[in-house]
Amino acid sequence: MFERFTEGARGVVTGAVGHAERAGADTVTEEHMLLALLDQEGTRASFAFASLGIGGRRESVETALAEARRRGGLSQADADALAGIGIDLGEIVSKVEEAHGEGAMRVGAKPKRWWPGRRGFTPAAKGALEKSLRIAVGRGDRHIGDEHILLALTACPGVVAEVLADHGATYATVSRAMFGEPE
Repeated sequence: MFERFTEGARGVVTGAVGHAERAGADTVTEEHMLLALLDQEGTRASFAFASLGIGGRRESVETALAEARRRGGLSQADADALAGIGIDLGEIVSKVEEAHGEGAMRVGAKPKRWWPGRRGFTPAAKGALEKSLRIAVGRGDRHIGDEHILLALTACPGVVAEVLADHGATYATVSRAMFGEPE
C-alpha cells in the first residue's frame, strides 16, 4: 500500500511518527496523523484546512485533543452517553485526578520507553490508513494522498473525527472543499 502514497501522504506518516516521538508516545495514533496533516503546506489537505478556516485554529484543535486525552480518550459523544445514564465524566476525571494526580487518566501518560526499531501504529491509526486506501480506490485514484488520509480521519469514528467536525471539517465539507463535490 505504501508504494501508492504520494510525497504528501508519506510526509503525514513520517510527521505523525515525529509527533509521537516528541510526545513520548509508545505508538502513533490518529491524533498524531491529524497534527502531521496540520503541519503540511501546499497540499490538498492544507487547502481544505485553509478553506474551512481550520489552518488558523490549530491551537483550538490541539486544546480539544488535549481535553480528550485528559478524559482518557473518550469523545464528547461518549461523555454525553454516560451523562444520559447519570454518569458525570467530568466528576470522575476530577476524582481520579484528586486521588492520583493531574492527568492520571490522560491517554499516553505512561513513562517513555525506548526500544530499537519503529514505533507501531495503533489499530485505529492503521484503520485510518486502510480507509484512506478504500477512499482512494472508491474515487478512482491510483495514488493515496494526504487528502485521502484527511477524509479517512473524518470518516473513522472517534475523538479525531469529533474534533474535526467540531471545527467544521466533516467528510462532506472536506470533500466539497477539496473536490468541489456536492453533499
